[in-house]
Amino acid sequence: MYGHHVEIAGPFNEAVDKVLAALKVEGFGVLSDIDIQKAMKEKLGVDMPAYRILGACNPPLAHKALQADPQIGLLLPCNVTVQETAGGISVGFLDPQVMVQLTGDPQVKQVADDAAARLDRVRQALSTPLLAGR
Repeated sequence: MYGHHVEIAGPFNEAVDKVLAALKVEGFGVLSDIDIQKAMKEKLGVDMPAYRILGACNPPLAHKALQADPQIGLLLPCNVTVQETAGGISVGFLDPQVMVQLTGDPQVKQVADDAAARLDRVRQALSTPLLAGR
């Protein structure tokens, strides 16, 4: 398992806004926002449900991780997916512990533990009725 998911209410663009707001509360900004639905349509002529990949970054945590292992940039940022499904909107969070599994560095583990706790709080916040509902 390399991630965690939560189902939230749509519509899709409002769900993305909820995710962005919840990430911000935990100190994450979004460095990249990839519209997979648009890219698949433009590049392959394929229609698919709405799907975005948000490259979430908490600058202090990213800095600590890079200080511990300058090559860790290959594993940054923490991707968050927002995907339209038959049942609503699925939000997926990369598990930062994946970095630890690949590096084994104790300093990276500290950063991953902090990032994982923050992302878990984001996931929990999105699960609450105030954010998860319309």
